[in-house]
Amino acid sequence: MRPIEQYLNKKLTEREQAGNLRQLRTQRAAVDFFSNDYLGIATNDLLQPFMDGMNMGTGSTGSRLLSGNTKEAEDLEDRIAKFHRAEAALLFNSGYDANLGLITAVSSRHTTILYDELCHASLIDGIRLSHASSYKFLHNDLDDLEEKLERNRDKGPILIVTESVFSMDGDMALLEQMAETAERYDAAMIVDEAHATGVFGERGEGLVCKLGLADKVFARVHTYGKAMGCHGAAVLGSRQLKAFLVNFSRPFIFTTALPPHTISSINAAYEYLSKQDFSNAGLHELIGYFRSKILGSGIDGWKDSNSSIQALVVGGNENTKTIATALQNAGLQINEILHPTVPEGEERLRICLHAFNTREEIDKVFTIIEEANV
Repeated sequence: MRPIEQYLNKKLTEREQAGNLRQLRTQRAAVDFFSNDYLGIATNDLLQPFMDGMNMGTGSTGSRLLSGNTKEAEDLEDRIAKFHRAEAALLFNSGYDANLGLITAVSSRHTTILYDELCHASLIDGIRLSHASSYKFLHNDLDDLEEKLERNRDKGPILIVTESVFSMDGDMALLEQMAETAERYDAAMIVDEAHATGVFGERGEGLVCKLGLADKVFARVHTYGKAMGCHGAAVLGSRQLKAFLVNFSRPFIFTTALPPHTISSINAAYEYLSKQDFSNAGLHELIGYFRSKILGSGIDGWKDSNSSIQALVVGGNENTKTIATALQNAGLQINEILHPTVPEGEERLRICLHAFNTREEIDKVFTIIEEANV
């Protein structure tokens, strides 16, 4: 083998021997407790009634700055901004692109970024590529955040980066307190709303809107591949921020625009959330039921979460895979999350709750876990 192939083989072998080799798996028929389709929009084809007459073209032909811009895309951005109570919105091809494109554009070597240690990989990658000075603060630890703000207050612009709902633990950032702290230090907040979009707020506007903080957050990222049941993302903020990203965000400038059918799908998702009878209350009732089962189960290791994401820390790749296999064999699609995706010792079952799940299905989850002697 050539040297590069020897290197690849060595790294793959090391991962396989550690028991955490990632592999693609096809979805099999089972009860869904693993997808991010929290409202059931994607798996239940709920957008189809809103798609009639929309543009279903397959290609956008180029970047937004060349041939790929359309009136439909601009109208959708206006709709997104209004829905989430922002001045402006800019579409990106994915949540990963949006986080990368936002952070790398607005940062420089004169910027300081303070970020929650549990931020998503896309935020971390954006920070690494930004050339900014960066420091992580302990998860949801306002004292640690303030200590780092104090230490860096005279070193140029400061960004505070967090998720509203954390993707692995399912808990929520202390956004109200964080916004108050940021204001005292003249820092700007960036909030990734990926797992809050559609789930929090009367119409799924997100946690920032639910808490009345839209005017206190510099930029938000809303993604459409989770509860919205389609694909793509948008950065929300001021008109100045949108103009800046159009000029300086490389993942926006140097990529082919979203195709017309995706623009139509996102638009249909907002139509669905805007229905007079839309409600995510049923999902939150199920979350409450799940939490009550935790209290009555006597099983230790559950993360404290009132979101769609419930995590049971088992510890150890093999132990976690054993319990996940038992659940899967019982017809419950629940995946194991292993090191290095999470820190060693934090290997877990990540259970996603959906509006279409039932109490009986939740009961079965706890029965199987209890039988596995967690």
